[in-house]
Amino acid sequence: MSRAVRYRGRFAPSPTGPLHFGSLIAALASCADARANDGEWCLRIDDIDEPRVRSDAENEILATLERYGFEWDGPVVRQSARIERYDAALASLRQKNAVYECACTRRDLESAPLGAAGERVYPGTCRDGIPLQHAARGARAWRVRVDDSVIRFHDRLQGRQQQDLARDVGDFIIKRADGLYAYQLCVVVDDADQGITDVVRGADLLASTPRQIFLQRVLGCVEPRYLHVPIALNAAGEKLSKQTRARPLSRDPLPGLLAAWRFLDQPMSSPLPSSVEAFWRHASAVWSPSRLPPVPMLPAPIAFERPGPSLPDGV
Repeated sequence: MSRAVRYRGRFAPSPTGPLHFGSLIAALASCADARANDGEWCLRIDDIDEPRVRSDAENEILATLERYGFEWDGPVVRQSARIERYDAALASLRQKNAVYECACTRRDLESAPLGAAGERVYPGTCRDGIPLQHAARGARAWRVRVDDSVIRFHDRLQGRQQQDLARDVGDFIIKRADGLYAYQLCVVVDDADQGITDVVRGADLLASTPRQIFLQRVLGCVEPRYLHVPIALNAAGEKLSKQTRARPLSRDPLPGLLAAWRFLDQPMSSPLPSSVEAFWRHASAVWSPSRLPPVPMLPAPIAFERPGPSLPDGV
């Protein structure tokens, strides 16, 4: 891959529970894409949402990644240690008059129209100042002022994408009323500071990408390339996640790696790799984004979607 800047990717799990098959798909795709391009692969722990963080989860995540043969470049970065950087970004946005305080609650927005992504479109209630009827509310969020431009970008798998932020999202939150920074701001600042050139992640985050691109442009950050791979669904059609009680990954890594590789429709060797090390040699050599299923979601293999009496624990 001929690029002026060396490829630099990342994987950024939240320490709210153990990794599952859906996590493995995202980690495998991002790492294989980096290694196939002779690039670096960074690990970031997205622990900014303190109420949801589990104290034991980070060590469990790191141990699982090591057992599955993932090797990251440089130290592990933790969002909880980067509050000053988010403060600085917010200060920069305030200086540009690109943000404002908002006293609206979720109940206030229940009647707001739904945008194309299925989210409530913020009607701009506090855009020109806190309304008198909300002035007594002490808790305030910070919202970004969007303009009437349409954000367009090319996803390496999903193709041409565009979103009219004003129509489909409205002014969006970057710091919550409880004082915690929102994902949209954190991911932009983190990717910029780490020099991330390529973001490879699940297609469930495709709809939020225009918000991040908008922030990148306002803050003067370099825009990375994007590759959104299919997410795995359970039998109920729900995304595999900790919230839907997805099963933790097995202690035996090879079956999971091979299943995730098949899910991503990647070339399989014959005979199959007999070790984790052999799997990664094969994966780094033959990774092919052009073979990825060009869809946002796919059913997970039954063995990973729900438990079965004949399967080892966690498989």
